[in-house]
Amino acid sequence: MSSSPSAFQISVLPSGRAFATQASEAILTAAIRSGVGLPYGCKDGACSSCKCKKLSGTVVHGPHSDRALSAEEEAAGLILPCCAVPTSDVVIESRHVTDESAFPVKKMPVRVQSLERLSPDVIKLRLQLPAADTFRYHAGQYIEFLLAGGARRAYSMAVAPHQQDTGPGLELHIRHTPGGLFTDHVFGAMKEREILRIEGPFGSFYLNEDSDKPMVLLASGTGFAPIKALIEHLQHKGITRPAVLYWGGRRPQDLYMSDWVNARCAEMPGLHYVPVVSNALPEDGWSGRTGFVHQAVLDDFADLSGYEVYACGAPIVVDSARASFTAQRQLPDDAFHADSFVTEADKQNKAL
Repeated sequence: MSSSPSAFQISVLPSGRAFATQASEAILTAAIRSGVGLPYGCKDGACSSCKCKKLSGTVVHGPHSDRALSAEEEAAGLILPCCAVPTSDVVIESRHVTDESAFPVKKMPVRVQSLERLSPDVIKLRLQLPAADTFRYHAGQYIEFLLAGGARRAYSMAVAPHQQDTGPGLELHIRHTPGGLFTDHVFGAMKEREILRIEGPFGSFYLNEDSDKPMVLLASGTGFAPIKALIEHLQHKGITRPAVLYWGGRRPQDLYMSDWVNARCAEMPGLHYVPVVSNALPEDGWSGRTGFVHQAVLDDFADLSGYEVYACGAPIVVDSARASFTAQRQLPDDAFHADSFVTEADKQNKAL
């Protein structure tokens, strides 16, 4: 395909997939539009989930976090497709490539069905989908709310997709960020029956069903939401791969659905649960594991070379887990699946 000054061909190895960008379009945006499933998380240059090797061609990066892509990594040929705009035809290497065309990205109105307080700073938001529409997604993916002025806020689905067959609707776990454009509204003025607009599904965090490896599920805070969807999906599909969930919070109340997890463990012999609390107060009466949640995994596993890890939550937790599991516990790079819950402050802090 011949290129014009504004449209370029992107080739992906080793899959052989290819697609074209439009004028001034980031590689990831073009991939999503073309139904080519490159890995990604935040789409804003903050989480590094899409980072890959550029084999040939030239790109210009938009604003991004130094933690997501350092100057040294960029000099070595690594790029962030979410904010890399090609200036020539480009060949990249990305091994996690899927065809997501079966689950098209849609925009649709949704109605607030219910709001339930799960902890002092977490609300379960239940959304009613349009009766005439079908919304398909993978357990682990997320939607974005379309707010006034072009702002967007992303939240993972906390229910597995099979539940749409019997009880259409989405469940989201929203943590309050004081001063947050969206969460202040959720925790303040939002009422049942309010109409919102969403777009999705997005994200490449979902179960590798071609694997039979045992799994470590790692969550911090509301990073539990997509992990909950994964657990529901495992149970629904009768997948019996051994899995252990490490869920970390500052205080016990942050593990806001521990009873739900324990109930699933009673039903799923291969599922085990390790709650971890980092800043318990004396009045909490906490007698379980303490410290950082990724450190609990390091303490329990001398070798992760035969495992897959699914990690969700704060970027510092996901990044620490990725670095330590691969460097210290022999976890293959392509066996670490992650979704960093990047905040607006993270996205605007370019020195992360």
